[in-house]
Amino acid sequence: MTIENSVDKKSIWSAFGRLLRQELLPVLTDLRLAIVMLLAIAIFSVTGTVIEQGQSLAFYQANYPEHPALFGFLTWKVLLTLGLDHVYRTWWFLALLIFFGTSLTACTFTRQLPALKAARRWKFYDEPRQFQKLALSAEVDNGSVNSLTQLLQNRRYKVFQEKDDSLYARKGLIGRIGPIVVHVGIVTILLGSIWGAMTGFVAQEMVSSGNTFQVKNIIDAGPWATAVSKDWSVRVNRFWIDYTASGGIDQFYSDMSVLNNQEQEVDRKTIFVNSPLRYRGVTFYQTDWGISAVRVRVNKSPIFQLPMAQLNTNGQGRIWGTWIPTKPDLSEGVSLLTKDLQGTVLIYDATGKLVDTVRTGMSTQVNGVTLKILDVLGSTGLQIKADPGIPVVYTGFALLMLGVVMSYFSHSQIWVLQKDSRLYVGGKTNRAQVTFEREMLEILDKLSLPSKDEEKAVAIEPHSA
Repeated sequence: MTIENSVDKKSIWSAFGRLLRQELLPVLTDLRLAIVMLLAIAIFSVTGTVIEQGQSLAFYQANYPEHPALFGFLTWKVLLTLGLDHVYRTWWFLALLIFFGTSLTACTFTRQLPALKAARRWKFYDEPRQFQKLALSAEVDNGSVNSLTQLLQNRRYKVFQEKDDSLYARKGLIGRIGPIVVHVGIVTILLGSIWGAMTGFVAQEMVSSGNTFQVKNIIDAGPWATAVSKDWSVRVNRFWIDYTASGGIDQFYSDMSVLNNQEQEVDRKTIFVNSPLRYRGVTFYQTDWGISAVRVRVNKSPIFQLPMAQLNTNGQGRIWGTWIPTKPDLSEGVSLLTKDLQGTVLIYDATGKLVDTVRTGMSTQVNGVTLKILDVLGSTGLQIKADPGIPVVYTGFALLMLGVVMSYFSHSQIWVLQKDSRLYVGGKTNRAQVTFEREMLEILDKLSLPSKDEEKAVAIEPHSA
């Protein structure tokens, strides 16, 4: 019974192996299928770029309403059902990447590697009729195999010679390796993308100048994402904005320090748009700004730092405001409004009447007290990302570029046979056919006779490959 079970298992595995080779592999290595998968990956990648990823439900309900639906069908329900709010981590997109990578791997092992193995083998021709099947062949009345050896070596051909009457030479074998490197590069990019999607995260923080924070407000994360290490934090030393002469924003900056557990500075950088801070695989981008607080003094009181909140203007610009009591019992007070960090503050009384307009450092009289505006404090809006797959993707991209360059090298082969006082020369190449023909002619031209007055009879006949 044991022997019979063993035989049955072997038969099953044998049948399964034949099924893979005969049915599955031809499908996986089909070029048309690979092109379709590549186009699908490109389309869904564009979708993930156009549709905002990792936003809240309220965001999608506001931007993709049911009435009217975008393009007549794209609503927030459709978007969330298909996973278009996190395209790069959906099961179907990851399955598409894995299937495409499997197809490339199968093609590499079933086509590219055998082609490279065949290109590394050489075979000597021993009959003149064998030269007729070559793309280019010639018959030379004089000359010898040995005289061609040095000429070919000077042109970087690797020469193999078994006898004095036959020769095989090749160059550009790197061109056969190039497609394999391209496949390895693409598969590496796919693996890096999958790893980054499963282990990366995106967070957002709005931090006031002078405050220290740790990354906690994670809005989107992969299922394998690990929490940010708690042994370091970030302090926003200062936030400021440079304005143009017309009052528009030119650039905003954040001076940031990375602190260890002992609050010692281990890294520091002033970031701005397109110039982030990177530390331990976490990248801090400057993406937004706001006004966090205003510092004031009433008469000779201590300095108060009051938070400012952004007001709802129905899309008519950004304004921040706060309320300051002018009596100890909080029965009276004024409202302060500002729209930027240029230092201009508007003061309104309880009836909504504009009382005064002051700049930071100035004082004014309101409700019988002296109110001095000392400073308006800004806050920096940071987008924080961690993508462990980026180094893998960059490595794959480098391999891809290297493989493309390698693929441009022509793989050229030349055979030589000396028989019956005639020299037969033939060759073929996988690309740059005209250049190869010129090279063949130059080689044959150098097989000249000792006398300059005599001419060498050379007949070159092109043949179909």
